[in-house]
Amino acid sequence: MNVKKTFVIILLFLLLFSTLTLVSADDDRSYTIDQAFIELTVENNGLLHVDERYDYSFDGAYHGVYRDIPLKSGESINNIKVSADGAYPVLKESDDDGYKHLKIYLYSDAAHTKGIRDCDVSIYISYDMSGVVTLFNDVGGLQYKLWGDEWDVGVGSLSTIINLPGESGNEYYLNPQDYNESSSISGDTITAQSSYIPKGEIYELLVLMPIDDFTDATYAKQVNQDGRDMILKNLEDSINGRNFWNTSYIVLALLSILSPIGAIFTYFKYGREPKVMYEGIYERELPTNDPPEVINALVENRKDIGTPNMEGFEASIMNLIDRKIINLYSEESVDGKTNDLLLTFNHQKENELSSSEKILFNTLTHFANDNVLNLSRLNGELSSESHAEWFIKQIENWEASVKNKIDMDYYFDSNGSDMISFISIGGLVFGAILAILGFTTNLGNGIYSLIAGIVLVAFSLLIMRLDEDIFGRWTENGRVFYLKWRNFRKFLQDNSLINEHPPESIVIWKKYLIYGAALGVADEVYDSMKLQVPNISDYDDSLFLYHYYGGYGFWYSAYSTSHSTVNASSDSGGFGGFGGGSGGGGGGAF
Repeated sequence: MNVKKTFVIILLFLLLFSTLTLVSADDDRSYTIDQAFIELTVENNGLLHVDERYDYSFDGAYHGVYRDIPLKSGESINNIKVSADGAYPVLKESDDDGYKHLKIYLYSDAAHTKGIRDCDVSIYISYDMSGVVTLFNDVGGLQYKLWGDEWDVGVGSLSTIINLPGESGNEYYLNPQDYNESSSISGDTITAQSSYIPKGEIYELLVLMPIDDFTDATYAKQVNQDGRDMILKNLEDSINGRNFWNTSYIVLALLSILSPIGAIFTYFKYGREPKVMYEGIYERELPTNDPPEVINALVENRKDIGTPNMEGFEASIMNLIDRKIINLYSEESVDGKTNDLLLTFNHQKENELSSSEKILFNTLTHFANDNVLNLSRLNGELSSESHAEWFIKQIENWEASVKNKIDMDYYFDSNGSDMISFISIGGLVFGAILAILGFTTNLGNGIYSLIAGIVLVAFSLLIMRLDEDIFGRWTENGRVFYLKWRNFRKFLQDNSLINEHPPESIVIWKKYLIYGAALGVADEVYDSMKLQVPNISDYDDSLFLYHYYGGYGFWYSAYSTSHSTVNASSDSGGFGGFGGGSGGGGGGAF
C-alpha cells in the first residue's frame, strides 16, 4: 500500500471518529419529568383557568423547554404566564397549525447569559381557555386531556385538582383506568393522582356538571341538544372498544403470514407491466388531445388512477380561461394593500362545455354576484356549513364525472391494486392484534408475537401507501399513454430541455402552463417561460395573471376550508369519546 492511500485511509478514519465523537457528545444528555401538577378551575361563565407545573431533571446542557397546546375549532387561549424555580425563564410565543407554541428559554443567571446544566427546574405555566367548557341543554361538560400524547417523555406521576362552579351533582371519569392511582370528589373539588404515564399515552378527564351552575355562557361553547346520555354512551363505547381490541381475534394472528405471501403473489400475477414498443426519452408536444383533467386523473394521481385531484380542478379552470369561457382580472382590494382576483363568466359558450366542465362552471357561478366571483372572498362564503357541504358535493360530482368519461379498461388493469387494498387492510388489522397480544401476554413467546405484529403493521402501511400501478398494471395502450405523458412532464420540468427546444409561440406556452398544472409542474413551466420570454409582462393575458396571483392557492384553501367547516359542525357528536378532549398536546426540552 503506498503512502498516499495510507494517508487517505487514516484521514477518513479520523473524520469518522470525530463525527462519532460529536454525535456521542451531542447525545450525552438526558432529562426526565419526575412529576407534574395540573389544576383546572371551571368558572361559572364557562372560562377554564389552567395552572400547570412540570418538575424537570436535566442531565447535561439544555437551552430550555417547550409546551405545545392544541386548540380545537372555536377555542382560544389568553393570559399566558410562565415562571420557574431553579432557573430564569424567557418566554416566546407563536401560533401555528392549530397550536399555541410556548418556547421557554432557561438561564442559570439573571442576566440571561448562561444556559442550564445538570440541574432540577420546576416550570410553572398558567393560562385561560375559552370555548372548552361545553353547555348542552341538560348538562355542562368538560373533556380535557390532563396529559397529551405528544410529550417527548413520560411523566413519573401526575397530581390533579379540579375546581368546579357548584358543590353538588358533579360526576367525573378518568381514562384510561390503568393510570388511576387514587381519585375522589368532595363538593366542588376533584383530586386525582396517577401512576407513571408513558410517552405517547393520553390521560383524560371527563366532568359532567349541573347546567344551573353556570350563570352565563360568555366563554363556553353552546350546543342546542341534550348531552348527558350521548356523552355517557360515547364514553362507554370508547372504553368497550379499547377493551375489545385488547382481547379479540386471537385466532386471526395465525393467519397473518398470508398478508406478505398474498402481496408477493399479487405482484407476480398482476403487477408486472407489459412490454411495449416505445423508447422515447421526452416529448415536446402534447402526446394526446385529452383535456387536462383527464391527464391529471390518469398520470398525476397515481394513488387513485382515474380520479382527478385539485390540481386537475385548477387545470380545468385554466383551460376554460384560455378558451375565454371564463375571464379573469384583478383589482385593488378594499384595504388597498392587496389585489383581488375576479372571475366573470361567458354564458353564451356554455354549449361548448363537457359534462365535467359544466359542473365546474356551475360551481363557480353559484358563488358569483352579478356574474362576478371574487376568489379572495370565497373562503368567507365557505365558512357557512351549507355552502361548504354543497361545495364538497360539487367537487365529488366533478371527480365522478371526469372518471366516468375515462374508459379505464382501455388504460389500466386494477385487479392487482384492488387485491392489494384488501391485503393491506387485513394485514394492518392482523398486525395490530399481534402487537397487542405480544405486549399483554405473559407467555415466553410473546416477544415473537410483538415483533411479528410490528413488522406486519409496517409492511401493511408501506404497501398501502404505494402507487396504484405497483400492484395494478397498465394495458399496452395505457402503458404507452402513461410513458409519453410522463416524458412530457419530464420535458416541462427540465429547463435545459426547454432551452434546447423552446416553443414557437405564446399559444404553446399556454398549453404548457395548463397541462403543467394538471401534471403538478406549473411553477417550473412559468419559471422557464420567464427566462425564454423576457417580455412576458407585456402579455396582458388572463391565464398568466391567474398563475401569477396563485390561483391554485385559492382553490386549495377553499377545499380545506370547506372540510374544516363541515367537520367542525359535528364536533359535539363525539363529546365523551376517549381521546377527543381539549388540552393535552405535549412538550419537551431542547
